[in-house]
Amino acid sequence: MSETVVAPVPPSPPGSPPHKPTLLDLFVAFALISLCGFGGVLAWSRRMLVEERKWMTPDEFNDAYALCQFLPGPNVVNLSVVFGRRIRGPVGSAVALVGLIGPPFVIVSLISLLYARFGEIAALQRMLMAVAAAAVGLVLGTCAKMALPLLKDRFAIAPLIALATFATVGVLRWPIYTALAVLIPLSIAIAWVRR
Repeated sequence: MSETVVAPVPPSPPGSPPHKPTLLDLFVAFALISLCGFGGVLAWSRRMLVEERKWMTPDEFNDAYALCQFLPGPNVVNLSVVFGRRIRGPVGSAVALVGLIGPPFVIVSLISLLYARFGEIAALQRMLMAVAAAAVGLVLGTCAKMALPLLKDRFAIAPLIALATFATVGVLRWPIYTALAVLIPLSIAIAWVRR
């Protein structure tokens, strides 16, 4: 009787997905993200990359998204390029980008033709308002999920900075650049002292 020896699978390096997605996997994932998102795809990006496919941890997603906010251009488009490059190099960037932008481009082109013909119908306008409200709910839910890592801060400084940002911009109506000019140095100083 012969025994079959199964070689152990080497563990994935830290920060890498359990299996390396193929180019087709990248295209399909970002195409699904783009087709599911109406009014913004951040919620679907996080769901697909972190919760469903487990290609990123929540912290990795937050870090990549934070980087993409500093890059010029739409944040989620930048995320597709950054993630695609991380997984499959420059070709992965292009495939993820086409997956994210291609299907909506075709659909919006077709819808624009229909809207030009039927856009004045009151029922259609009410339906679009309802879809916009649903998009707001998705964005708020995703913001709450993305804020969870902030709660790991045992001194609760990060949540206070987040609340201060919300208060200065959302409540006090400071211009965003004024709020950032105050809060960024404050955040850096706190991080420096805590280090």
